[in-house]
Amino acid sequence: MDVRPGKTERIAKVTGADSANHTAERFAFAATDLGVLWDAGGGRVFALFGDTFGEGWGGHGAGPGSADWRSNVLAWSAARDLSGGLPLDGVVARADGGAAQVIPSGRREVTVVPNGAITVDGVHYAHYMSVREWGEPGHWRTNHAGVAVSRDDGRTWHRPRTARWRNRDGHSRFQLGAFARDGEHVLLFGTTNGRHDVPYLARTRPSDLLRVRAYEYWDGSGWRGDEDAAAPLFDGSVGEMSVGYHRGCDRWLMLHLDEPRRGIVARTAPAPTGPWTGGDLVVSGDEHPAVYGGFLHPWSLDGTLADASGPSGGFDVHYLVSQWGPYNVFLTRTRFEVR
Repeated sequence: MDVRPGKTERIAKVTGADSANHTAERFAFAATDLGVLWDAGGGRVFALFGDTFGEGWGGHGAGPGSADWRSNVLAWSAARDLSGGLPLDGVVARADGGAAQVIPSGRREVTVVPNGAITVDGVHYAHYMSVREWGEPGHWRTNHAGVAVSRDDGRTWHRPRTARWRNRDGHSRFQLGAFARDGEHVLLFGTTNGRHDVPYLARTRPSDLLRVRAYEYWDGSGWRGDEDAAAPLFDGSVGEMSVGYHRGCDRWLMLHLDEPRRGIVARTAPAPTGPWTGGDLVVSGDEHPAVYGGFLHPWSLDGTLADASGPSGGFDVHYLVSQWGPYNVFLTRTRFEVR
């Protein structure tokens, strides 16, 4: 079976004052990025956004410390019909009704950015990176990456020290990551800080999600308990990523930023360990300059969206894409053909 992406369409702007969600007025965020999506249970999808700004935002990107800045905010949606966009039904709010920062930040970090998330047995886990300093575009340095946990439906989050990949030498392979479920294991796809390295793969039992020492790493032929043994899944340049299993076509799907190719690339594989396809450009930076992200909507993968279709005629995949200039998030759809 050959699964290849076809036509891509930008459906609607999800965030910003001029979006259908009117997030500036309703939630005090005029500008934001990312939008990590995962099934939160209870008929909802959670969306974790990155650095978020409100009143006083000056446009074209942003800088921490001004314009009602928060490192991250959390919204949710119950919509099954995404033909007109992704409606946001609410946010984790602060006292004035605006979106609150949910994953806390501390000293010696510029910001705390969410990378991927998953819900297991009603508990929410988010992979995040503690950013130490920003560098040239596509380059940054982290203190560590870790897993934050919420046991009260996303309202409060904690960052256990046992769930951290420290980045002392700048080469820790799971500083930017994406979670996925595979049977009895939770998978973590990762790469080093920045957008110019290859991807790696780890796994753990759900009970050990907050114990980095319990993770195993794919070394190209088997699993080992040493991060340094992790082998690249494929050659290429991987930035922000999202991975999931599509039930209809029995394939794993990965979306990731590819800086040298100036856009978001889609790859497929029969198993998480590969072999992964060479990748097809689905969102071009020539059409939408400075795009990044590509966070899969989980209900696009399990066939429960209103416009889902079977493998014989292909299927649509919905995901969120950030664009630096507007510094906002857009719902995007790509049609995948099955041959």
